[in-house]
Amino acid sequence: MVEDSEDVWLSLKPIEPLPSQCCGSGCKPCIFDIYQKELEQWEEAKAKKDRSLLTRKKQQSTNSELTPETFMPFIICSVDQLSEDTYQYTFELPENSRLGLSLGQHVVLRGLVNGLEVQRAYTPISPVNAEGYFEVLIKCYGAGLMSQYIKSWKEGDVVFWRGPFGGFPYVANKYGELFLLASGTGLAPMLPILKYITDNEDDETFVTLVGCFRTFENIYLKSRLQEQSQFWNIRTFYVLSQEHSLENLPWSFREKTHIGRINEDLIKSMMKTCRRQPFVLICGSVTFSEDMEKYLKAIGLGEESYFIF
Repeated sequence: MVEDSEDVWLSLKPIEPLPSQCCGSGCKPCIFDIYQKELEQWEEAKAKKDRSLLTRKKQQSTNSELTPETFMPFIICSVDQLSEDTYQYTFELPENSRLGLSLGQHVVLRGLVNGLEVQRAYTPISPVNAEGYFEVLIKCYGAGLMSQYIKSWKEGDVVFWRGPFGGFPYVANKYGELFLLASGTGLAPMLPILKYITDNEDDETFVTLVGCFRTFENIYLKSRLQEQSQFWNIRTFYVLSQEHSLENLPWSFREKTHIGRINEDLIKSMMKTCRRQPFVLICGSVTFSEDMEKYLKAIGLGEESYFIF
């Protein structure tokens, strides 16, 4: 029969993803895992000459319900530019539902630029119990393919996400103190953790957040950070690599800001002021994470004493 010809089956064969379609964040399942599963399904259907078996393959959904395997549509309800290259995007969730993430989990975005599909991972900055919305902090790069796609976003656009993946298995009062090292948009997973702790009156974990940015103007979400710092168990420090003088900063920031780059000595001096034995969380660029891990090991911390997002 024509419908069972080799050409017909080849047209139904799953297409192997390009390297650019992998976000590189170690997602389970990865897009290549999904491809392998679909390929095995196709091979079974072809061997049995039964195309109905292919209907088990999940298609792009029209419902805003997050799943790891399938990209789901979400509507942008607001776009806020936080700096020259960084934006905060808010997405609608239907009927005051929740996204369903645990602390530190990320979601994967799919974009299409000049016919090329690309995927990148981002961690929502909204509280894990936020209802009716979720927020994502994204830095755009001039030559980045995904950045070209993101820069075109406007309120009302539909964007496709899948997830959740990863995460930090936090339990209230498990750690005496959390020491958070964040660079730039690496602040993202730290914000829900801070909010989770301060919202729980029974959680007495101390938190020291060290945010590393280029200048004072590049500090994202200052008001949100300042609000969290008002709690008795939260303190925040800033390290500004391209700021030249503390005199340029508001008074409320001067005492807790360091000029220059973060280094082993600075981390060591901050840790000496921790009120309890700290467990360290790290998030930033690959270079930042590698440097922080090197400094922590030099200070004497073992791998059981820190977590890298």
